[in-house]
Amino acid sequence: MQYQSSRGNSPSVTAAQAIINGIAPDGGLYIPDKIPSLSKEDFINWIDLPYQGRAQTVLQQYLTDFSPAEVSDCIKAAYNQRNFDSAQIAPLIELSPRLHMLELWHGPTSAFKDMALQILPHLLTTSMKKTGENNQIVILVATSGDTGKAALEGFRDVAGTQIVVFYPAQGVSQVQRLQMVTQAGENVNVAGVTGNFDDAQNGVKKIFGDQDFIGRLAGNNLKMSSANSINWGRLLPQIVYYLSAYADLLREGRIEYGEAVNIVVPTGNFGNILAAFYARQMGLPVGRLICAANANNILTDFINSGVYDRNRPFYKTISPSMDILISSNLERLLAEVSGHDFQQVNAWMKQLSAAGRYEVSGLVRDKIQELFWSDFGDDRQTIATIRKTWDTYQYLADTHTAVALCVYDRYREKTGDNRTTIIASTASPFKFGSSVAEAILPEAIRAGKDEFSLIRFLSEWTGSEVPQGIRDLDKRPVLHDTTTSPADMQNTVARFLKL
Repeated sequence: MQYQSSRGNSPSVTAAQAIINGIAPDGGLYIPDKIPSLSKEDFINWIDLPYQGRAQTVLQQYLTDFSPAEVSDCIKAAYNQRNFDSAQIAPLIELSPRLHMLELWHGPTSAFKDMALQILPHLLTTSMKKTGENNQIVILVATSGDTGKAALEGFRDVAGTQIVVFYPAQGVSQVQRLQMVTQAGENVNVAGVTGNFDDAQNGVKKIFGDQDFIGRLAGNNLKMSSANSINWGRLLPQIVYYLSAYADLLREGRIEYGEAVNIVVPTGNFGNILAAFYARQMGLPVGRLICAANANNILTDFINSGVYDRNRPFYKTISPSMDILISSNLERLLAEVSGHDFQQVNAWMKQLSAAGRYEVSGLVRDKIQELFWSDFGDDRQTIATIRKTWDTYQYLADTHTAVALCVYDRYREKTGDNRTTIIASTASPFKFGSSVAEAILPEAIRAGKDEFSLIRFLSEWTGSEVPQGIRDLDKRPVLHDTTTSPADMQNTVARFLKL
């Protein structure tokens, strides 16, 4: 299988080369030249397989230049009991007979990004061996909160790599910030950006597009790649867990094969729900893909109108990983639903860069609306949903998962669609402890307590265990205290790499 740029102005490459490059030379994102198909037999065979066996089947079809043994080695190194606190890796929890939570946060950093970022370093190092890549790889990351820590943890002390993570200095939760600035590792570098996530993401994209800087790196035997979901090696592993969840429903007798399910995903950068789209294209029976946004509801507006317009206020919310106005992975969706009309995608991306907006054709808009449905929930609704979910199901949801639950309730009210539904639960509630505590704990208990005191009280009050990666985080030494402006990000990278 070959991979093409979504903008059509770069040569096709193998999976290994796409993973190493991260982003195509023309600024586009790599997409497969064809999408593999799954049969009924595949799903039936998965019923008795563990997560690792299901992943082997899916990844092998996209990584055709990898041997089965190479794929297996990557899977075993990532999805094991050392890295994940659930033997199921991504357990499916039933709230009611037709409502199930797909918990994606049982990895070392307690967020769904671990599902991909525990395997990406192994995919990358294997790709380097396969292609004879001798340069040291510099992993350059912009994060809205969770990707940064998951990437730092995944690439910590991986031979042949350096990693640089930029996060919005005032745009992440206290837990997210401490997870990053206390990260140990000889090859890790972290900097806060005086701006929002879009500023950090734009800064990273500019660095990737600076040919002079790329040449400077090459002169020092360095090559950039990405651990953001712009990297196909980051997105691909996320396809697996939606397919695996369907196999779990079959195993438990909750559905019959062929019965369509709805999938609800809280999203900002569009990567996690795009993985569900690819799972559907492979043959996963899906009714609707429900895109749940927070107050930064640019995706909701786009899905409902076909107009993408980032010329709007930016809101800092209690679901900060979704505080995004430039949803990078939407470019891949446009390439797929337009029938690989790369020239048109390139034109839309140029309009976005120049004017901050574009409008897709009626045909593309209609295709998207056939597949996707979207709405959003604000902070007040998010808090209310956390409380309602706890009261109704005794299930503790984080602020992002609560947005998904809130939007799902609205979807059912507006459509009457009551089919079996999978909701992506994307983070441990303790990563956003103060907001969850506001919804659950009486005000008298919350008064005067800091984030980590609230986490401990929340754990005692609900009987839920605080994940190892969050417990006592406030007692760890701060190892990274760099702050940079968006304009100085490239110089910051150079300083980190001692250029």
